[in-house]
Amino acid sequence: MPENCSSITRSAPRLGRRLLTAAFALPLAVAGLAVAAPAHAAPSAPSAIPSGPTASVSLGDSYISGEAGRWKGNAAGTSGSRNGTDRAWTGSSYDPSLVYGTTAASGCDRSDVAEVLSASTGAQNEIDLACSGAVTANVFRASNGGQSYKGEAPQADQLAAVARQNNVKLITLSIGGNDLGFADVISTCVQDYLIWYSYCHDSAQSSIDAKMPTAMAGVGKAIDEIRAVMADAGYAQTDYRLVLQSYPSPIPRSAEMRYPESGWTRSNTGGCPFWDGDADWARDSMVPQITQALAGVASSKGAQFLDLSDMLQGREVCSTATRQPTSSSGPSATTSEWARFLDGGLNSTQGALQESMHPNYYGQQAVGRCLTLLWGRPSGDYACRNTAGQDAAGMYLTAR
Repeated sequence: MPENCSSITRSAPRLGRRLLTAAFALPLAVAGLAVAAPAHAAPSAPSAIPSGPTASVSLGDSYISGEAGRWKGNAAGTSGSRNGTDRAWTGSSYDPSLVYGTTAASGCDRSDVAEVLSASTGAQNEIDLACSGAVTANVFRASNGGQSYKGEAPQADQLAAVARQNNVKLITLSIGGNDLGFADVISTCVQDYLIWYSYCHDSAQSSIDAKMPTAMAGVGKAIDEIRAVMADAGYAQTDYRLVLQSYPSPIPRSAEMRYPESGWTRSNTGGCPFWDGDADWARDSMVPQITQALAGVASSKGAQFLDLSDMLQGREVCSTATRQPTSSSGPSATTSEWARFLDGGLNSTQGALQESMHPNYYGQQAVGRCLTLLWGRPSGDYACRNTAGQDAAGMYLTAR
């Protein structure tokens, strides 16, 4: 494996100020557009795939690395296990490596419930090469413009080693959100809620529109790089499946927010400091736009597409259909939120800011179930949704 590569296998005003400070520094890991015609791929080399163990591999950013897998729902508890939500609680202190392993130190945050580990595809090895905060250039091979990230070689170069040591059957990719500046969008919207009392969606929309062509070109190149690595390792395209997935919305529509728009509860209790208008834009405009753009790239590159845009419907941060655990009523896969709230300093020790707005322990298991279901569909594009009142076992696919 490349040097330093570590993959994972199997009080209201005061709180408002803390959230504001977090908004300025938010380092989250996380599209209508005509997609360029696919590049002409080089002819596949004769198949000579390795005889090693079968493998399922994930590449990309925080939405597939397992970011926020530490948390079973959200609770504003200030000590201990945070009403049972903090899986890093040892009984006397907090140890994120219990969830993220050695990648807790680097910040790649590959959790023990990451999608590739939660899915059941029959693979003998489940290998997570994704890293929180990655952009498309962190996937490309170094020989073709790829960039190392957080002490690790570009992910395509890591894949090359994996492909030669295993019989890779499935590669799942999540990338492009950071190229679009998703973290900046969240930060701007939070600031507009807390101090400027103005909407963010007009400026945010302009920013996304401006970055979209370059971002989607990068996603397309990432797929080309993965194909090239596999061909060099002796695989024909029919020897493995390549899946590109989209992003879910971590916040609900305004009509589905359980906290009022005014006052401090939406920011300090719920961890969802967004105006109604911005929440509606994010849920019903931004996420679908990005989804459609990624679907276009997948189609142009011959990859299978997994639409996750509605995966968290009714399970988002501050959704009326969920509740926060309390000291007397702990977390539950059927009633707790499936995404991490904006952890902007509700207390001095509750997690890392970069975990905010990502599928949590329950959400990661749900996405893993989506991948399991897709594995049973060897062709076609699908959207994955949840069943109200059920845990990850209630996930199901619909054809796109």
